[in-house]
Amino acid sequence: MENKSTGARIGNTPEEIRQSILDNMYYMQGRTPAFALPQEWYMAVAYAVRDRLMKKWVDTLAGFAKGKTKIVGYLSAEFLEGPHLGNAMLNLGITEEVKLAVESLGLDLNSILNEEEEPGLGNGGLGRLAACFLDSLSSLSVPAVGYGIRYEYGIFDQKIENGEQVEITDKWLRFGNPWEIAQPHISYKVKFGGSTHAYTDEEDNYIVKWLAKDEVRGIAYDTPVPGYKNGHINLLRLWKSEACESFDFSEFNRGNFALAVENKIYAETITKVLYPNDETEAGKKLRLMQQYFFVSCSLQDALRILKQRKLRLEDFPVIWALQLNDTHPSIAVAELMRLLVDEENLPWNKAWEITRNSFAYTNHTLLPEALEKWSLPLFQSLLPRHLEIIFELNNRFLDEVRKTHPDDPQLIRNLSVIDETGDKFIRMANLAAVGSHSINGVSALHTQLLKSDVMKDFHFIAPRKFINITNGVTPRRWMQLYNPEMSALITEAIGEKWITHTDTELIKLETFADDSSFREKWYNIKKKNKQKLTDQIIVTTGILTNPDTLFDIQVKRIHEYKRQHLNLLHIITLYNKIKENPTIDICPRTFIFGGKAAPGYYLAKLIIKLANKLSDIINNDFDVAGRLKVVFYPDYNVKNSAWVYRGADLSEQISTAGKEASGTGNMKFALNGALTIGTLDGANVEMLERIGAENFFLFGLKAEEVMALKATGYNPYNYYQSNPELKSAIDAIINGVFSDGDGSIFKQLTDSLIYNDPYLVLADYQDYMDTQQNVSKAFADRDSWTRKSILNVARMGYFSSDRSIREYCTKVWGVKANSVKSKGK
Repeated sequence: MENKSTGARIGNTPEEIRQSILDNMYYMQGRTPAFALPQEWYMAVAYAVRDRLMKKWVDTLAGFAKGKTKIVGYLSAEFLEGPHLGNAMLNLGITEEVKLAVESLGLDLNSILNEEEEPGLGNGGLGRLAACFLDSLSSLSVPAVGYGIRYEYGIFDQKIENGEQVEITDKWLRFGNPWEIAQPHISYKVKFGGSTHAYTDEEDNYIVKWLAKDEVRGIAYDTPVPGYKNGHINLLRLWKSEACESFDFSEFNRGNFALAVENKIYAETITKVLYPNDETEAGKKLRLMQQYFFVSCSLQDALRILKQRKLRLEDFPVIWALQLNDTHPSIAVAELMRLLVDEENLPWNKAWEITRNSFAYTNHTLLPEALEKWSLPLFQSLLPRHLEIIFELNNRFLDEVRKTHPDDPQLIRNLSVIDETGDKFIRMANLAAVGSHSINGVSALHTQLLKSDVMKDFHFIAPRKFINITNGVTPRRWMQLYNPEMSALITEAIGEKWITHTDTELIKLETFADDSSFREKWYNIKKKNKQKLTDQIIVTTGILTNPDTLFDIQVKRIHEYKRQHLNLLHIITLYNKIKENPTIDICPRTFIFGGKAAPGYYLAKLIIKLANKLSDIINNDFDVAGRLKVVFYPDYNVKNSAWVYRGADLSEQISTAGKEASGTGNMKFALNGALTIGTLDGANVEMLERIGAENFFLFGLKAEEVMALKATGYNPYNYYQSNPELKSAIDAIINGVFSDGDGSIFKQLTDSLIYNDPYLVLADYQDYMDTQQNVSKAFADRDSWTRKSILNVARMGYFSSDRSIREYCTKVWGVKANSVKSKGK
């Protein structure tokens, strides 16, 4: 029966939204405006906006249960969504109406938006890409479910104390989450440990029962993901772990209060925190438990939806396209086999056909250490039945390979899901490759290197499995929401179609690069954005920066291969030049760093400390006179990236060639008008091709040159000794110039550079320095720089996640991306 009050409840006039805010303050929170705290005002506004999503969401989900419409199931350990409120208002097309409603209550919308806690569901590019893909799936009207984990705590909040990273608990759920809807009726049991029992039944069928030691329950929490003004709303379904029986009443009555809730504590630990430190065996065990937990819940859910549609098991790959976002969900291959063979009693061959036709695998890394492996003893202790299944599918797979390559034992060893060298391990990337019908890299170079190096043996036996789909980012959040003034100028120039057809429409902006009045408007918007970033920096760090300087920014996870320390060596070199000649003519720059280091990654944490020590010394040196400023922006995340990307002049994408799979920060910077200094790594290669070499500052060894140099015996000490400026920069660190005379503080970092240098920092140093000099010269010509900035944006349309998703739809999933037709507000 239709709800007659729906129209009034979800009306979109400012007056109706105002009343909805007040109703939610009163009925949802039991507060009145006179006593409401800022956080409670945020919750009321969020509930009011969510109300306007609900009917569209229910209508969309109703279609999930009908016919044979194919659904994309995106399995990912991370979904770094960012704040919901601004994005939901934008995609619903009600931002101005909400603003007016809020102002009529005597409030400021920006202050309301600032109250939102950022969901602690991701750490970096992997999770942010997953969030962009969900946005594009909804905006292209493709039915989809994002499956992941409802982490109670994010990876950590980052504080800087005495220049060092300090990890603080990320309590993102402390005030509740108005965007999620608990679905306790959608829950599944997940088993761990124990043993298996095999027998033959009366009909001579081979049966295996998993006699688990422990069992937990996964509860679904759903978050709506709205498309851009098209009425389509998909869902992000996250799983929370709970005990099947959370309270033992008899133990409590005996006075054993801790034992009474022991099961609850054990179960809830699984989804307690994003990426527990896996340096210990307990940490490794918890990570594997997390991965299996969310995969098992998700696949049980997918089977439920299949049965809800009254379809056969053989139809599973007809209605589900399951994408493995990196190796974290790879255990899904074995779990779907278990569900089909053990629970649904399908023959092995039929189950294997369904499994391989259902899964596709995206590889996101070229770093061997990032291709997950689990030791056999650990795996067997947690997932004994899955180990048996993996042995079986691996034996069958290798037998097939032996038929076509009988005299190549090394090929067999390389392809095996089991690593037999030394301690035996399960290779999760191999499992994903064996169990998927498609394997894709995320940039042209990355895919090429997958074929020729990282997964060359799989490419050798099944070349047609491999395709490339270059990553992209959503223009809604990263341009329209976080850079509204520039987006409005673009829309004024070329119309609003670029928002949903970025890959074909944004190029029309190119003609305006030669319009002097347009360049002036563009420059003024960039300057205002830099002033806003300046304001944020002084509030966050207390450092006063000058928006007239070149804003040179590197924000990303702190890792040696991303080479923040190469950037730092450039800064030290400039500082040394000023100290040698205080009157030297030098391009004024503000260097901004941001990013988190893994808690156990000592060298990465040293890089953070060095950046902060440079800030302390350089920012307060009278000789520098403000020509150089160094800022480390703490706790970098989606929320504060709103200020950073649009405020950048120069984007640092300087990883060692052949190490970065793609990158998406590089795309966000360029789409917001920053010029790039970068190596031929990841998606930089394709960006350079589209932007043009004259608008991109290229330096460094190519991937094949990196491999050749390492093969012939790279000796970083020779570079250190033969380059006076480089030696002077490193010696300044060794001699304690930035650490109160105690050079031992950074000894591990300097020793790594001089005697090991795995990522060829010293080999690329001089080319980087020379290219940075070209940057300085280019920045001095304001009009030319502005023109390059416009051309960067105009030529970046290809890097929209909408284009990426359209390619997945046609090349991998076999689903149709519907054309976007705005239904207005």
